[in-house]
Amino acid sequence: MIDPLSKLLHAGAGQHGPVMLMYHSVVPGAGRPAWPWAVSMQAFREQLDFLAAEGYATPTMGELVAAPGLTGPGRTAVITFDDGYIDNLAACDELQRRGMRATWFMVTGSLGKEPAWPADGRPGGRLLNAAELRKMQAAGMEIGSHTVSHARLTEVDDDRLRVELVDSKIALENALGTAVGSFAYPYGDWDERCETFVKNAGYAAACTTGTGWTFYEQTPYRLRRLTVFNTDTASSLARKLAFGSHDVSWPALAGYWKRQLVARFRS
Repeated sequence: MIDPLSKLLHAGAGQHGPVMLMYHSVVPGAGRPAWPWAVSMQAFREQLDFLAAEGYATPTMGELVAAPGLTGPGRTAVITFDDGYIDNLAACDELQRRGMRATWFMVTGSLGKEPAWPADGRPGGRLLNAAELRKMQAAGMEIGSHTVSHARLTEVDDDRLRVELVDSKIALENALGTAVGSFAYPYGDWDERCETFVKNAGYAAACTTGTGWTFYEQTPYRLRRLTVFNTDTASSLARKLAFGSHDVSWPALAGYWKRQLVARFRS
């Protein structure tokens, strides 16, 4: 259920071009998950229903980058998942029921196993395995790379950086039988060196965790995404889509409107 003001604010969404949404875990039930980067299944369903009702096209990231104008002048939201937790299978089912697609960024060193990188309150259990990824791909989903070990790429040397990028790409291509062209920087941690290595490794595009409109940077190697948090409802998602921002709480928006009025008065 969308509150009237959020729905009104969303009426202008889409005029800045495509947006990308970043999910991680989708937890069964309706309660708010403890991990900030998880959403409940009920919230996820409501968010998907809102996107569908508002006419959003949901291509994969690879499709959008290959043909930015493919979806025409309408609204476009690329749905992405980082890490690839096992609970994402149920999320994939919800997408399929609505004729939607998404892109999954996988950490290849932990496929089918418990994540090997340091825990921060994330859900327990394993990541998706190769057979599950092949099934998802057959259903129209895109599988991309999130490195071998979920390393902070700006903190590793050139040799390790190359391995994280190249080996993960090769592992996925061998598992899927198709080329892998999409990448997501773990933790959103990147710099120009990382960007160059991603390009040299053969990826066509990479996304960050920076907020804003997808093509704000005007390069396919710095695509921006809007994070969906455990506190997000369909109404707050509507406001995020309208403003291209993470902070769309009512106090934050009140401050934004105040600054706009002051600037207009001064001009």
